[in-house]
Amino acid sequence: MAQYLDYNSSTPIDPEVVACMVSVYKDVIGNADSRTHLHGTDAREIVEKARNTIADLLTVDSSDVVFTSGATESSNMAIWGLAEWGKRNDKTHIITTAIEHKATLEPCRQLEKAGFAVDYILPETSGVIDAGKLIAKITDKTMLISVQHINNETGAIQPIKEIGDYSCSNGIFFHVDAAQSFGKLVDELREVKYDLLSATAHKIYGPQGIGILVMRRRNYKKPPVQPHSFGGGQENSFRPGTLPVALIAGFGKATELALAHHEEWQLHSHKLKTEVLKKLERSGIKYVINGEPNKCIETTLNVSFLGVNSEALMIAARPYFSVANGSACTSKDHKHSHVLEAMGVSDEVAESSIRMSWGKGIKSVDIEQLIGIIENFIS
Repeated sequence: MAQYLDYNSSTPIDPEVVACMVSVYKDVIGNADSRTHLHGTDAREIVEKARNTIADLLTVDSSDVVFTSGATESSNMAIWGLAEWGKRNDKTHIITTAIEHKATLEPCRQLEKAGFAVDYILPETSGVIDAGKLIAKITDKTMLISVQHINNETGAIQPIKEIGDYSCSNGIFFHVDAAQSFGKLVDELREVKYDLLSATAHKIYGPQGIGILVMRRRNYKKPPVQPHSFGGGQENSFRPGTLPVALIAGFGKATELALAHHEEWQLHSHKLKTEVLKKLERSGIKYVINGEPNKCIETTLNVSFLGVNSEALMIAARPYFSVANGSACTSKDHKHSHVLEAMGVSDEVAESSIRMSWGKGIKSVDIEQLIGIIENFIS
């Protein structure tokens, strides 16, 4: 079977998470919002236990955590949800980066059509945003800054603490896309001042289809985010619909495991990445690392093998490796990565780039076999 090296798209689900979910599916039949009987109460207790676990990891109040279908929905809710307040208060300027996930870029582009001004900050060649350049774009009309903590294509870690400190001190809402950092950079994320945060379970060995939007209080007030769907009182009427109790329980179990093991998981990923880089260096093949490795998370490596088209390489490697050449949400487009383009990477380098991402389930990366496939292209 092919070695799975696409953890940034979706991690394998942990067996303990599966067991937790199966137990709920088998034994918990109530609706978490049915308050008139014990079956509903049992379901509600499972939901609130998971909510508390997630809040503990982030060190936020559990009432700030809203369950969604995933980080894409959460980011859309955060950005679109502020639009009405922004128009009413003449705050119609948004700052984000040119290397965001499409879950941020697309709603921002839609808001541009609705009259908002949006600045898309370019990264440095390292793939990291200069916080000072971003902050310099703030005006008296700035409503929101939205930045992805860890870039999903390069693994570049962004200076969200500096941006958050400034935003909080100047009354600007700050949204963090933490899809790639939640449950990984736990201590770092706890230090950040933000108003809104998006995350999802399936990046930390949990189930697909469940995420969170954190709406953090500032001076005892939550961000003035307006709901965009209606039909029930679930999640304080902010995100109506029957709660998927088993998925939420799985998210809670995955968070519990991450809280206990994130440090050892990151150390393991560091060893994997170090070994891969050593073997690439010894191979003699021509390659370029996209993003400075010491400014990227240990779980991700974006590399271009010069002279080898990434699409052709992935087809040749398909029986042996599952890798990507961009976000799972956009890789089917067969276009140059907007992230690498924003970093100033040449067409040649962009066309030959692949992303490998890994985690706790990988004992070692069989990079020698991948090198052999690459050598067949260039021989």
